[in-house]
Amino acid sequence: MMEELARVVAIEPQGWVQLEVELKSACGHCSASDNCGTSAVAKAFAPKHQRFSIHTDVTCQAGDMVRLGLPESVLLKAAALVYLLPLAGLLTGAFVGNGLGELTSLGSDGAAIALGLLAGVGSWRLGKSLAKKLEAGSQPVILARLGPCLSPDPHS
Repeated sequence: MMEELARVVAIEPQGWVQLEVELKSACGHCSASDNCGTSAVAKAFAPKHQRFSIHTDVTCQAGDMVRLGLPESVLLKAAALVYLLPLAGLLTGAFVGNGLGELTSLGSDGAAIALGLLAGVGSWRLGKSLAKKLEAGSQPVILARLGPCLSPDPHS
């Protein structure tokens, strides 16, 4: 179970809770972060917080900190759909295009490139739609209410 801390921003009707999670960037954690252009851009333009609503039975108040949980399997499935499915489509399309190109007078290289790109884009779109369905069916859950936030909210 992947866990993350969130702050309750508002209580909405019928058991919905609006949460805010602080986004963490990998930039700035290496020894070159002071001299790195990518780190400077990430610090300047990256959003610092993300807000979303979830349905819960846990009783909490605005300002409370909660621990959220999301199964690792959801993240692994989403990564496979977004990264591996298009790669498999590209390779399969190129292999089939190469075989078809040799059987016809089209040329194996051109057919492999064309069919590989077509299958790669098609499988990317399929993976994207399947990932959206997976995302809609899996929401984080509140594992624990940790109590009120000790530090004041600097951006409200």
